[in-house]
Amino acid sequence: MARVLLAGESWISQSVHFKGFDSFSSTTFHTGADDFIAAAAKEGISIEQIYAHDVPEKFPRTVEALSAYDVVILSDIGYNSFVLPNQTWLQGQKSDNPLVSLAEWTRAGGGLMMAGGYLSFQGFQARANFARSPIAEVLPVDMLIGDDRAETPEGSACVVVAPEHEIAKVWAGTAPELLGYNVVTAKPDAEVVATVGNDVLIATRQVGKGRSLVWTSDIGPHWCPAEFLTWEGFAPVVGAMLRWLGAGRNA
Repeated sequence: MARVLLAGESWISQSVHFKGFDSFSSTTFHTGADDFIAAAAKEGISIEQIYAHDVPEKFPRTVEALSAYDVVILSDIGYNSFVLPNQTWLQGQKSDNPLVSLAEWTRAGGGLMMAGGYLSFQGFQARANFARSPIAEVLPVDMLIGDDRAETPEGSACVVVAPEHEIAKVWAGTAPELLGYNVVTAKPDAEVVATVGNDVLIATRQVGKGRSLVWTSDIGPHWCPAEFLTWEGFAPVVGAMLRWLGAGRNA
C-alpha cells in the first residue's frame, strides 16, 4: 500500500464579535482535506496529514526523511512555509531546503502531487510563489508569474481529454462543475488527462524514475463544491491519481 503524506489544507481563523458596547474575539481551526482523505480511504489508501501550521517544523526536509513516503501531496500551502522554519526565520541559521529535497526525491522515484487553492501554484496575489521554486522543474505544468486564480462561480465543466489514461478510465460519466481553479500550462512532455473550462485540471508527467501530477482545483470547498465531493466518480478518481503516483516509486 502506498504511503501518502498530505501537507497543508488547513487554516486557523480569528473573528472579532461586537455586541453593543462590548467585543471579544474567537479562534477556530479548519481543515479542507476531510472529504479527500475519506475518498482515498474508500479506495484503500490511508493519508497522513501535516497541518499547515506544522509544516515549517514537521515537513520532512531531506531526501532520506522523504523516503518514508511513496506519495507527497502539497495542497493550499505556500512556498514560505517550507523554506522558513524557526531555525532560519527566528534564529538566522541555515536549514535544509525541503523543496530541493522534494524535487530530488521525485526524480529518484517519488510521486509528487500539487492540488489547487489560494496558496497553491502561484495562488492569490501570487503569494503561494511556487513558480520559481525548486519543484517547479518537476511538476507537469508551468505556472504564471502573477495571480493565477480562475474564479468561476457560474461553474466550469470538466472534460476528459485522454480517455486511455489509467486515471481517465475510472471517470464515471459527467462530473459536476467546479467553481474555480489555478491556471497553468502543460509542459511539452506532460499528458493532460482532464480539463476544466479551457485549462488543465489533471496533468501527469514522468520525471526521471518518479512521477508528478497536478489537480488544479481544490480538494474541498470552495472551488470543489459538495456536489463534486459526493459525485460517484470522486473517490475512484482520487484513488486512481494516488495509485498512478505510487506506482512510479519503483518504476
